[in-house]
Amino acid sequence: MRRGQDEPASLEATQAALAAEHAAVYGYGVVGARLDGDERATWAREAYDAHRARREVLQGEVRELGATPVASAAGYALPFRVDDAEGAARLAAELESGLTGAYADLVRAAEGGARAEAARALRDAALRAARWRGRVDAFPGLSEYGAEAEEETEGGG
Repeated sequence: MRRGQDEPASLEATQAALAAEHAAVYGYGVVGARLDGDERATWAREAYDAHRARREVLQGEVRELGATPVASAAGYALPFRVDDAEGAARLAAELESGLTGAYADLVRAAEGGARAEAARALRDAALRAARWRGRVDAFPGLSEYGAEAEEETEGGG
């Protein structure tokens, strides 16, 4: 990551992506606890491992920028109650969608290799969200565009 004029924005976006990864790791603990033995349990384990690895990379990037990485919270509020496998799949999709937004912001703020890595993370989160939902969202990570595209599709315009 290039140090210079854009460093504060890049640091802020990197910290936000790191915070989102902390939340995803926590959330996948909940997801994994509600999935037992089916293919989705394997997806959850793979995602959990991927998010732990990305979290480590982001912590290193924050340190490279001369800051202390944001710490993980002891717990996170879930967006809804997760009682079963279907709720777990919905939570996994929400976690990944949240990450696409954080990584889209990081793509905008970062440069060079850090931007390329953020773009890969955005793509990976979007693909996992699509897998969990069974459909692809328009413009992953850019909800303002995705909502407009969805309205046009639904409204026939």
